[in-house]
Amino acid sequence: MRNVVPIFTVLLAIVGAWWLAVAPMNIRPALDIAERGGAMIVPEGSVERRDVSVWRLMLDNRDHVVAGYDLKRPRLPTPAQVGNELWKTTGAMVAKGRAWSKRSLIYHGWVTLHSTLWGFLLGTTLGILGAVAIVYSRVVDMSLMPWAIISQTVPIVALAPMIIVVSNQVGIEGRGVPKAIISAYLCYFPVLVSMVKGLRSPSSSELDLLKTYHASGFQSFLKLRLPASVPYLFTALKVGIAAALVGTIVGELPTGAISGLGARILIGDQFGTPLAIWSALFCAAILAGALVTVLDITQRFTLRKMGFRS
Repeated sequence: MRNVVPIFTVLLAIVGAWWLAVAPMNIRPALDIAERGGAMIVPEGSVERRDVSVWRLMLDNRDHVVAGYDLKRPRLPTPAQVGNELWKTTGAMVAKGRAWSKRSLIYHGWVTLHSTLWGFLLGTTLGILGAVAIVYSRVVDMSLMPWAIISQTVPIVALAPMIIVVSNQVGIEGRGVPKAIISAYLCYFPVLVSMVKGLRSPSSSELDLLKTYHASGFQSFLKLRLPASVPYLFTALKVGIAAALVGTIVGELPTGAISGLGARILIGDQFGTPLAIWSALFCAAILAGALVTVLDITQRFTLRKMGFRS
């Protein structure tokens, strides 16, 4: 309960602020619809209202403020509208036996999850191998780490189309591999940095103790450095899985994909359906939360088995 109460308090505050923001965000389209229906609006004409602040419009047209909470295509939907759209594209689809329909977010979520997991696996592997090389080789440390840091300054939105073009040029067919590469690009850096910190966490006295036992470098790695790095690794994995999901969604935008949460967001933007965009965003957030929760449970179980104190 000590954890649940603060979480729900913050959640209620966010939902409350969101609900209050709906009125100023939707007042202009609500007034346009009301005016086309014959209502008297102050000032008259959408062009005249363009330079008037939303607060003034709400004050002068108080009777029409509530209409902004029930628009079919709102600029900012209410939490209830997003929840209803999310249910229609998930739970309702399952109830109808159409969970894998292309109109279902379960189907699109699975497409995104598939590439995310492959990218997460690739990025984690590269991050761990790079960290081991950095810790055991000063040359690699001086050469690889600066480039790893510099690589994160390149915007992924600009890099994603380049990766897709290069993948096509080298004969990599399909959209799954470029998305996994983009996902791995965002994932490997937190794993690399955390694993370097974890592998270097044993003190010099602990390393000297193993030397007195004539332990080889590989034995020191397995018995001391690797176990000491596990808490750092799980922390990085929770950051990396969320970053991998973001990378996959970004990778779906420039590919012209018709499947996946990123494609769902892009299609919703092209056809002017904000509810489709918001429901896909919330589906992505729920998916990220579920993945992080799985890793958190795995972390607690693993550390408990290893004898770490919680």
